[in-house]
Amino acid sequence: MTRLRIQRTTWPRRALILTDTPRPNCRNCDGEGGTAHDYGDYETGEYAGTDYEPCPCWNETRRWTLLPLPRRPRWLRRQRPDIDPWAEPPF
Repeated sequence: MTRLRIQRTTWPRRALILTDTPRPNCRNCDGEGGTAHDYGDYETGEYAGTDYEPCPCWNETRRWTLLPLPRRPRWLRRQRPDIDPWAEPPF
């Protein structure tokens, strides 16, 4: 049974990729793809971070490039993203 999905990536290049997903009925991770373990500082006992242990039911590095996406033209990259360059000016 394949558990593939399409995603958009920006690194190392903009592209549509096909990627693997965790097994939804996995007994180890319950379909989350891994287990998070919180840990604390030894002296104070306060929260110090989270370790993530990936589950063997999936490989998060398994991906295939479907379609490289073109870069936006330079003149569109320099403008503010909230301004639509194709919109008509208000009158």
